[in-house]
Amino acid sequence: MLPLKAAPGQFGPSAREPGLHAWRVEKLKAVPIAAKELGTFFNGDAYLVLSNKPEGESTLHMWIGEKSSRDEQVACAMLATQLDDFLSGEPVQHREVQGIESTDFMQLFPRGITYKEGGVESAFRKTQSTSAPVQRLYQIKGKRNIRAREVELSWASFNKGDCFILDLGEAIVSWSGSQANMFEKQKMTEIAALIRDSEKHGKAKITAVCEGEEPAEMLQVLGPMPALKESTPEEDSQADASNTASLYKVSDATGTMKLTKVSEKSPFEKDQLLRDDCFILDNGANGKIFIWKGSGANGEEKRAALKVADDFIEKMSYPRLKTQVEIIPQGRETVIFKQFFKSWN
Repeated sequence: MLPLKAAPGQFGPSAREPGLHAWRVEKLKAVPIAAKELGTFFNGDAYLVLSNKPEGESTLHMWIGEKSSRDEQVACAMLATQLDDFLSGEPVQHREVQGIESTDFMQLFPRGITYKEGGVESAFRKTQSTSAPVQRLYQIKGKRNIRAREVELSWASFNKGDCFILDLGEAIVSWSGSQANMFEKQKMTEIAALIRDSEKHGKAKITAVCEGEEPAEMLQVLGPMPALKESTPEEDSQADASNTASLYKVSDATGTMKLTKVSEKSPFEKDQLLRDDCFILDNGANGKIFIWKGSGANGEEKRAALKVADDFIEKMSYPRLKTQVEIIPQGRETVIFKQFFKSWN
């Protein structure tokens, strides 16, 4: 980290109000963005975007422009830490890089986002309206290390060789391709149940269908089904390689931050996550690492989460601006995180 220090006291009570809030990093300060400017990003800047849901859950996104300076990126991380502290460590944090933003980030902007350079629009992306329940599509792929990953909500994401889960809110459709293997089908059933039980509180209905049996609600969202792509065994082998993960414990009990490997290979035991520490779940082969913050971890361990992530990415020689980082407080775990564990009650 560079020897910079962002000004303290950047955030007031309004940051706790429900809705979407954004700040641009300017000379180590967080400058609020007017509501009418939300969704426009200059590629030489860094931003903080905070989404507070009425039910109390928050997500904090650090958006990094492709031409932003290292100083601005570091200041953005420092200000994110201040805002996280101000919000009592509750938000799930994501680092977003221009051009490879997460689906969660894009869904915050129903009219899409605009990139600008010198006032000239250079790109535009569409996303679905947030006035309706959030809809997601997950692809289940692999043979030995089977994983779910969120993909674009479109028939273009489908193929005959994999399984997919379409989350429509109150309805969940589990779809099996005609060439999908039995391991993918088993994992699809597990992930669908996990979504129903942990995200929908058991209230959603799961409908399991095979290719060619698409229900009306699925066709209503995706449109008529086109001819689907074939799948090859090589694709499953490639997915197995990228779906591997390791688990590390982060602790400063000795006075210096220490990294200890807990498990070489997933699936992990949930009991391996100790509330008094922070952990790194390394899925860098698939372009993502997770930092899990135990509720009993000390303040320094929690504040250093993004620094630990950056140091880990450098140590593992992962591409820094192409490796997604998600920081998760205990109790706010996502389905994508939970799938790396044998069971999650």
